[in-house]
Amino acid sequence: MTEAERIIGTPDSEGADEAAAPAPEPRGKRKILALLLVALFAYALDLGSKMLVVAKLEGREPIRVVGDLLTFHAIRNPGAAFGMGEAFTIIFTCIAAVVIVVIVRLARKLYSTSWAIALGLLLGGALGNLTDRIFRSPGVFEGAVVDFIAPAHFAVFNLADSAIVCGGFLIVILSFRGLDPDGTVHKD
Repeated sequence: MTEAERIIGTPDSEGADEAAAPAPEPRGKRKILALLLVALFAYALDLGSKMLVVAKLEGREPIRVVGDLLTFHAIRNPGAAFGMGEAFTIIFTCIAAVVIVVIVRLARKLYSTSWAIALGLLLGGALGNLTDRIFRSPGVFEGAVVDFIAPAHFAVFNLADSAIVCGGFLIVILSFRGLDPDGTVHKD
């Protein structure tokens, strides 16, 4: 085939090039898989750590990890960060459920690995805390979250909280850099 025929195409060669070329890989599905793997990893770490804390640490003296700077101290938190809003547990449960639905809907338009990681962290963290809210005492949708990481002069938190904060921080960075979840970059 001559160079001109390759560029312009001929009636005989149009179907041949398309058949020989491999189909483009679905980029979005690969990013959804990354989101799900990150979410599953964050959720499994959170769930496993809480199971360990409830079995081995709850009702016992705190464990000093780094002197007075960091201890593991099991508490049940019915509120939000810093123990605020204890009377609004059902609202926090609904917010977590809405966040999960929004992430799942946004995942359909996801073509950025960085956004997949960020949203995966948010999803895994939200699922971790939502699991506590649904299945832990005092009851369904009113459960207290298990917190245990206690830095000096700071609130006690868990791995789900850490995943949510890291995912949110990454989203802020991506937004400032102009990267959208669909992979496009914009300059404002």
